[in-house]
Amino acid sequence: MLGWGMNRENAAGATSSEKAIDQAPSSMPPIASNRIALALGGGAARGWAHIGVLRALDEAGVKIGMIAGTSIGALVGGCYLAGKLDELEDFARSLTMRRIAGLLDLTIGGGGLFGGMRLTKRMQEHLVGLNIEDLEHPFIAVATELKTGHEVWVHQGDLITALRSSYALPGIFEPVRCNGRTLIDGALVNPVPVSVCRAYEQALVVAVNLNYDIFGRSAVVKHAAGAATPSPEAVGKPAADPSSRVGLPGVMVQAFNIIQDRISRSRLAGDPPDLTLHPRINHIGLSEFHRAAESIDRGYEEARSRIPELQRMQQVFQPT
Repeated sequence: MLGWGMNRENAAGATSSEKAIDQAPSSMPPIASNRIALALGGGAARGWAHIGVLRALDEAGVKIGMIAGTSIGALVGGCYLAGKLDELEDFARSLTMRRIAGLLDLTIGGGGLFGGMRLTKRMQEHLVGLNIEDLEHPFIAVATELKTGHEVWVHQGDLITALRSSYALPGIFEPVRCNGRTLIDGALVNPVPVSVCRAYEQALVVAVNLNYDIFGRSAVVKHAAGAATPSPEAVGKPAADPSSRVGLPGVMVQAFNIIQDRISRSRLAGDPPDLTLHPRINHIGLSEFHRAAESIDRGYEEARSRIPELQRMQQVFQPT
């Protein structure tokens, strides 16, 4: 979701991204069958945990053959394959609440609350002119087409356009226009893109699910409707519990999180990965990007604890 940002109409990506959406995925290079395919899920600020996961895998020598990412999972995965994980981690750890506010540019009359133009410069410093085809291993960013609801796999073309398309959270960031399509956050249709890895015939698929540790989301509650009461803020009074205040962005993000959780439960039940990593980050709010250090550490801890399983997967699997 939140990253370095990009241009709404990236000139370098306009042409190459036309290929990214409509060409067949069979054009991708072959992937070593004993390598792991990573499905990095969405989760807003919790997504910094992906950085810690990748650090742990690198330290342990776990080989990665491809990455499919949704939302912030696409941002981290794309930067990793571009060799820019250090720069992304430095950026994430430097974030404070004040700095985050300074990076967001409020827009009126657009498709989102924030245009992302101030974030554009940060991404362009490191990724401008880089195409997905230039990456060391295959990479797919999952986005959603606003008009049709189609799941869009951006697998070729301008990397910045692909990342921005994947984390364009509806109502928060402006949609991305690309090849005649209007693209928004991929977590609306595929929060943890295991199915993408399977479609590319990957035998060993590891998912990183950032919402698994949030328990109780699937409950059904019977409720009697009484007379509606206005919130204290609506009548000009301070809330008894300031932490209970939820502004417009908060409502949007929480609603999106509920959708993402429900969809991921359903899709992963029907097409489970070989192994799922569950960083314990339920205490980190979706918009708390300034808590990157905690998220990264939790991702690292989870991946380190599962290294024996990951190594066994690669040792046991014998390609036919």
